[in-house]
Amino acid sequence: MLQYFFTDILIFNGDNSKTYLELKYKLFKFKIMVSKLKNFLLNFEALASLLLRFGIGIAFIIHGYAKFPLPPAGLVEYFGLSPALASFVALSELLSGIILIVSGFLKNPIGDTLTRFAGLVIVIIMTNIFIIAHPDWFITQKLFTSEQIFLFIGGFYFLIKGNKV
Repeated sequence: MLQYFFTDILIFNGDNSKTYLELKYKLFKFKIMVSKLKNFLLNFEALASLLLRFGIGIAFIIHGYAKFPLPPAGLVEYFGLSPALASFVALSELLSGIILIVSGFLKNPIGDTLTRFAGLVIVIIMTNIFIIAHPDWFITQKLFTSEQIFLFIGGFYFLIKGNKV
């Protein structure tokens, strides 16, 4: 598309030889600059996934650990969960965060599978949180301005993507 633009300029200019070489050189320099920028940013591609992994993993570790000692009285009293189910929720949050972080360093099919498993657990946890704790949030501004939707999206990302960066 850019080449056609420069060709159109040449047609209307008159001094084809000098203008053509200048534009060709400028286009060449522009392509080199774009290529260098792209290569520079590719170095950070893995870092972006790692930051997302650590952010979501740490958030789940904190949320799970905050429910200790087991059984978490807040879940039992406020939501009426059984002590066993409330403990399972706390352990699931804590372990999914740990597994999400650790599995990122396993560069084999086991690490990929563990990442997807942690993503699945996070999606299940967040779906239940939306249904049980925040049913009034569905398709409202509150949903899209809460931490929970981003944890859900992050879990979905790792469920789909695994360790493939």
